[in-house]
Amino acid sequence: MIAVISANRSVLEKLFFFAFGGASLGLFFALGVIFFLRPQLPDVQQLREFELQLPMTVHAADGSLIGEFGEKKRTPVSIEHVPLQLKNAITAAEDNRFYKHPGVDWLGLTRAFIELLRTGEKRQGGSTITMQVARNFFLTREKTYLRKLTEILLAIQIERELDKEQILELYINKIFLGQRAYGFAAAAQVYYGRELEQLTLAELAMLAGLPKAPSRYNPVHDPVQAKARRSYVLSRMIADGHISQEELSLADSSPVTASLHGRQIEVDSGYAAEMARNWAFERFGKAAYTRGYRVETSIDMRLQRAANRSLRAHLLAYEKRHDYRGPEKRFGPEADLLSVLNLLATVPEIGGLVPAVATVIRPEAIELVLPDGDTVFLDSRELAWSGPYWKKQGAGEFFEVGDLLRLQRSETGNLSLAQLPEVEGALVSLDASSGQILAIAGGFDFKKSKFNRVVQAQRQPGSNFKPFLYTAALAHGFGPASVI
Repeated sequence: MIAVISANRSVLEKLFFFAFGGASLGLFFALGVIFFLRPQLPDVQQLREFELQLPMTVHAADGSLIGEFGEKKRTPVSIEHVPLQLKNAITAAEDNRFYKHPGVDWLGLTRAFIELLRTGEKRQGGSTITMQVARNFFLTREKTYLRKLTEILLAIQIERELDKEQILELYINKIFLGQRAYGFAAAAQVYYGRELEQLTLAELAMLAGLPKAPSRYNPVHDPVQAKARRSYVLSRMIADGHISQEELSLADSSPVTASLHGRQIEVDSGYAAEMARNWAFERFGKAAYTRGYRVETSIDMRLQRAANRSLRAHLLAYEKRHDYRGPEKRFGPEADLLSVLNLLATVPEIGGLVPAVATVIRPEAIELVLPDGDTVFLDSRELAWSGPYWKKQGAGEFFEVGDLLRLQRSETGNLSLAQLPEVEGALVSLDASSGQILAIAGGFDFKKSKFNRVVQAQRQPGSNFKPFLYTAALAHGFGPASVI
């Protein structure tokens, strides 16, 4: 009996020795790595002066937006203007112990580590909001243990330098949320076309669910997955005591209303905006697209609209005096209505000409569907212009289901058959006293052709030069009857 007890004690002593030795080696190794990494860590003080990348905006003389250039859509917002429900939704979804831990949630990391040992797969994330800030500002997205350790050390250092609200503000303005939107204020504009303060609880929860996987939970491309993720965020909010059961039920039953919105360009002045972009790029280089520059131009909104309207009307009138050239494209008759609408979503409106796809063909009329799902009919009188084209094609040839056509909208709202003009033109309006450009249209539409025929086309001036010559002659004493 004594021998058995002695043998068991010997085994326990060995196990303790190996466990203690393994733990000591692990501790010494971790300390060695920390001492090795610490001098290489970036200075987190940079976060206090960090400049977020902002796109360049171009404006007309009255301040109206006419262009935006830059890869990242971002609208910085201070933490004071972030709705409380959004802060609660973010912390509930991403880091519910954010206000309690010192930058690293050791409990969360331990759970993730145990799950990794148990399954061999990384199913639970252990990253806190602070760790995500460290990764997004200073590190790459490579998945290595060394990078994870660096992330942990940076998070602890960040928490020593910044308070929780400052860290959360950095996160809210930096995180990528899909559709080129960086930060929650930009995402609110992209997905809902509104400010953060104007969003409902359901919409805020939808945005708060995006950081985990912006593509998978994109409410525009996959509303089913996005709604499931929103439900998870709401369930975490009620578990943390941020919302009531009534608020959860109302938000969870709300339909997915997200759709893509761009910053509203208030007047079509693509040629002027491109000239401003080129001017800024020549002076500032690539920084023009990231420093948030605001470029103000001399463009007069009223005159720019008149220039667009006049040039396009004359080019389309010229087209109507010549033959129709047939459908712009033939998608084929197999597509159903949903497929047709998806195809139309890829075809932009150009110069006011609305794209439409033929869905029903009759001898006396054709029915077309518009990008918004509405239908319109063109009768034989409106189709008469296309007659000569079909005669040339041969007997029996006519429009087919799936044909892509262009429609021109009149001032009264009526739609008629049209086509993108092959002929081009240009118009520029100058202030004679200052030389400022008040309106410029370098072609039918910037989306159709970016070649600016006002400043890039090299043409003989012809008789356009005569007023300048005659004015100079009169200024030097010549008269209308002078012979030179």
